[in-house]
Amino acid sequence: MESGSYVIACALIPRFALLATLDGRRELLFRPLALAPEPGGPQVIGEASGPAEAFGIRAGMRLGEALARCPELTLVPPDPERAESAWEMALRRLEGIGAQVEPALPGVAFFEAAGLVGLWGGILERVLRRAREAVGTQCRLGAGSSRLCAYAAALRPRRRRAPTIVPAAMTRAFLTPLSVGLLRDGLSGGRLAPGGAGEAARTGSADLPEKLERLGVVRLGQLAELPDAAIADRFGELGLRALRMARGEDDPLRPRRPHEELVERLELPEAISGPLLERALSLLVDRLLVNTVRRERSIRRLGLSVRLAGGGSWRSVVALRRASADPERLRLALLGKLSELPGPAASLSLRALEMGPPTGDQETLGELERSEKRKLLAEAVRQARAVAGKDAVMRVLDVDSESRVPERRLLLTPFQEDRG
Repeated sequence: MESGSYVIACALIPRFALLATLDGRRELLFRPLALAPEPGGPQVIGEASGPAEAFGIRAGMRLGEALARCPELTLVPPDPERAESAWEMALRRLEGIGAQVEPALPGVAFFEAAGLVGLWGGILERVLRRAREAVGTQCRLGAGSSRLCAYAAALRPRRRRAPTIVPAAMTRAFLTPLSVGLLRDGLSGGRLAPGGAGEAARTGSADLPEKLERLGVVRLGQLAELPDAAIADRFGELGLRALRMARGEDDPLRPRRPHEELVERLELPEAISGPLLERALSLLVDRLLVNTVRRERSIRRLGLSVRLAGGGSWRSVVALRRASADPERLRLALLGKLSELPGPAASLSLRALEMGPPTGDQETLGELERSEKRKLLAEAVRQARAVAGKDAVMRVLDVDSESRVPERRLLLTPFQEDRG
């Protein structure tokens, strides 16, 4: 593969969330084991150990089906806070070698590798080896022209743990013999499983490979040969996304913005709930607002994590309708989430996931200039996406106004903020 071409690399640590939850108790991996469903979330299991996978158990499977396949299956309370914290440290080490990282979920991340060739020896394989040294020796690396191709390359076993690099011209040939089950990790949001098993269950992407297999489509090559119209008619947008992935097509990476972590944690002297927990949360809000990292900016989205006294952790994301730095408003948005806690809390952490404009910005009065209108429109788009996801705001394009088929007259496409 030429160093000047666009190369997507995948850094993968298999069963990362499960390993982080076990916290060094690797001997448990030799028995049928899986992460239990998150409290208050869909009743689907998380990552599973090798012996559990031998029974056909996989992440995203319904709990009842998993127990029916393996009655001896041991369920471990998930600890998403520990997994996310450990993966954040790994991502920062990866960014330390110059990579612009697009995280997918704990244990999977993508970055553009060709641009780093000049920094690390002039050979793409050396870039991948340097990335593995940064993340850890247990990390697998693969590279290709799409996320799915890079992910599959990272999964592929190699002697002496050498990374697998798939040239762009070989993408279709590489993907053709692979199972459509690989799509299970790649359909939510157009990237590999952001949101994990729960998101896959919500969107229906976890069931699509099974539906394809029942129709006799068991390989990505078979799927890639199917006509677009037939897939759209049977599976809609999700099917078309799977079709593009099977053909090796992909969108450019969207690396996360460099940021300083704005987080406050509070260890509780004893397991508490009710009014005492509300007071602890109010204290965290005050600490977050006076943190110097905030630099007078407002907050648009918050992540609340609670380590449970009975083991495991619980988390929730709160998106404000309008970015704010008002402590009372933040408290009101967060306090309602405490009623969803499945048990007493041993510690709290509050993290600013997305920042808004500086609190000194004032609304413009009177007639707005075009540039000001674009600025406010872009802010409204970011607010909507923070609450309802990246597909909350779409643009309507007039494609074929004379067509007799309504679906061909207009086309929905993602709204680009910089276009106003």
